[in-house]
Amino acid sequence: MPTLDWIGKKAVVNHHRQVPYRLLKCDAALSAGDADAGNLLVRGDNLLALKALLPYYAGKVKCIYIDPPYNTGNEGWVYNDNVNSPEIRRWLGKVIGKDAEDLSRHDKWLCMMYPRLALLRDFLTEDGAIFVSIDDNEVQNLRGVMDEVFGARNFVATIIWQKNYAPKASAKHFSEDHDYIVVYAKFADTWGPHLMPRTEKQDTMYKNRDDDPRGPWRPNNLAARNYYSKGTYRIQCPGGRVIEGPPRGSYWRVSEETFKELDKDNRIWWGKDRNSVPAPKIFLSEVKQGVVPMTIWPYTEAGHTQDAKKEVVSLVDFGDSDEVFITPKPTRLLERVLTVGADKDSLILDSFAGSGTTGHAVLKANAADGGRRRFILVEMDETICREVTAQRLTRVIKGYGDTPGLGGGFRYCTLGEPLFNADGGIAECVSFADLARHVFFTETGVPIPKQPRKVSALLGVHAGKGVYLLYNGVLGDKSVKGGNVLTGSVLATLPPHDGPKVIYGAGCRLGAERLRREGVTFKQVPYEIKVT
Repeated sequence: MPTLDWIGKKAVVNHHRQVPYRLLKCDAALSAGDADAGNLLVRGDNLLALKALLPYYAGKVKCIYIDPPYNTGNEGWVYNDNVNSPEIRRWLGKVIGKDAEDLSRHDKWLCMMYPRLALLRDFLTEDGAIFVSIDDNEVQNLRGVMDEVFGARNFVATIIWQKNYAPKASAKHFSEDHDYIVVYAKFADTWGPHLMPRTEKQDTMYKNRDDDPRGPWRPNNLAARNYYSKGTYRIQCPGGRVIEGPPRGSYWRVSEETFKELDKDNRIWWGKDRNSVPAPKIFLSEVKQGVVPMTIWPYTEAGHTQDAKKEVVSLVDFGDSDEVFITPKPTRLLERVLTVGADKDSLILDSFAGSGTTGHAVLKANAADGGRRRFILVEMDETICREVTAQRLTRVIKGYGDTPGLGGGFRYCTLGEPLFNADGGIAECVSFADLARHVFFTETGVPIPKQPRKVSALLGVHAGKGVYLLYNGVLGDKSVKGGNVLTGSVLATLPPHDGPKVIYGAGCRLGAERLRREGVTFKQVPYEIKVT
């Protein structure tokens, strides 16, 4: 199978594993609304932020939407559409080394995207999917790198979004009126999109031409090109006409026996003259209460870029600046993504948050149907995060002008220090709860279960294995007798678990035979804790 290669690939394919775990710090002054709504806005490099969020949300995100830089080469706007920003240049120099100087802009883009996509995959639920906006500059590279990260078998579709409603006279060749949304599932074999709501226009196709008590219906074509059955039989119309068989190169859609049953149940329309080619009736009352989503999303249904710019301008005070986001997405587009890819109580993640359209769409959807969707947004640029993303979400929640608030809330978070210092020790600022989340996640691969208010040395049970942490005097003071060291008396006081146990602690006074009898695997803190 062909694979995608680029300068710097070897340095980034496992880089996401080497990113250190960091603490998250919440800033109440920049948060808004209900702090317990479950929504987060995180300011920081999304690679670091995703790694910091992983112990909390791995395997819990139903729908990911990202709008990464399109890498058009444009620079100088508020929202840089190029991977040549100072932050990315510094990161490339650190990770790639000398070769970073020889990277093309496509190499840089791929180096930036690969580790981020690798982390994003770990957030998805088993029935989750990721939607990625892109244009012609990188769509072919995006498909290649996502085939590697998610597996080519998990590709679902490429959606075409009509982003403009009029041609651009300034276009050099063609007026580019569409973007792509590339969709991959965690497991495409079992993932399926939700149906789109039926529109009034679609329902007008159904009429009751013969006053059938079952209500409005539309005629279906009896002939089909596919070979469904012995579908070449002769048909006698009620008006006397004889139809010898289906049109050349096609077949009747149903068998002769089924056709007769349908006719007996008044499910065949013969036309007003009773001599027309028979058409099976499809009743509106019997069709799905939704429509299978299509891969072309016109601006009339999903919004366009002018909609998006007007939304941002109405919600964000840009002062005297003429600079406005050049590539915001309309909320209608994101509402459509949520309809297709999320449930009413899903967690939605956007690690290239920009102006915050994804969060806005989540709040709007919840207000419309009473759902309990939650969002996690990550934005790298501090100015944009505070003055655009947070400002927009705050106004949407509280209301602005004559527009009432949608309710909800979010916590504004920043990235704190790494859990471990340069010497491999645990940073002084790390609390028991901080380390507990990290230990449980790195030991089991899943987030820690929700803990009761009372702190316990038993962090949780996964796959029959109990995970314990002796740290910061969880059983008492910080001395040997206080519980940071595993002794016989400490073991006796631990919450019971009938099965194998993994116990993390500062030291162990029990012999190998005793540990074996008790079903205990001991791991010393901090040396046997995974730091990346």
